[in-house]
Amino acid sequence: MASKAQLSGMRGVYLVAAELTRLGFIVSPTSRSAQGADLLVTDPDCRRALSVQVKTNAATFNYWLLDKKAKKRRSGSHIYVFVNIRQNKGREEFEYYVVPSTVVSKKMWYDKRPSSDWYGLQVADAQPYKDKWSLFGECA
Repeated sequence: MASKAQLSGMRGVYLVAAELTRLGFIVSPTSRSAQGADLLVTDPDCRRALSVQVKTNAATFNYWLLDKKAKKRRSGSHIYVFVNIRQNKGREEFEYYVVPSTVVSKKMWYDKRPSSDWYGLQVADAQPYKDKWSLFGECA
């Protein structure tokens, strides 16, 4: 049975895929075992292809966890979309932060813990990229 965190993660992937499709992009989820990219995205004319890593929070909203490979996983064609799923008066609200992988690589933090190492990105560092879907380019 999938954990609550896994279900939140899968939900975030499909929320982002739905939003990109609404914007006119062709979107395909990758295999859940694929490292680094949850979605492959192209414009309708296949002139630009992008990979997307989605990170989702449904409980903690001031940071997102990353893996240590995020430091080296930077490319002009790789984008992170960070999602917060919030409850507000019994309704869900979705926040999207569309951040270039080059920014994530520079801004990510590291915290050594007794039992594991943590890597993440603060929401404050993602704030300038809230709803910045324009990073995907135009679908004309």
